[in-house]
Amino acid sequence: MEISVELTLMPLQDDYREHIVNFIKRLRNSKFHIKENPLSTQVFGEYDAVMLFLKNELKYSFEETQAIIANMKIVKTDRSSYESSF
Repeated sequence: MEISVELTLMPLQDDYREHIVNFIKRLRNSKFHIKENPLSTQVFGEYDAVMLFLKNELKYSFEETQAIIANMKIVKTDRSSYESSF
C-alpha cells in the first residue's frame, strides 16, 4: 500500500535550525521520494517501509533534542504527482 506523509518538525530550543536541517538531510538520503516546501516535508512510498524509516528517524531526532514536536499527516495513496489545477 502506497502512502504520502507530510511532516513538520519543531524543535523547541534555540538551535532548532540545525536539528531541522539534519532531519531533512536524513530524509533526502533515504530511498523514498521526498518533496520539500517552507512549512513541511513530504515522504512518499510503501507503508511499512516509510513508517519503519520514520519511526527510527523521529526517535533519533527526539533523542537529540531537549524538547520537540513532530506533526504528521498520512494519506493512503501516493500523492507525489499532484499538481493544482487552478
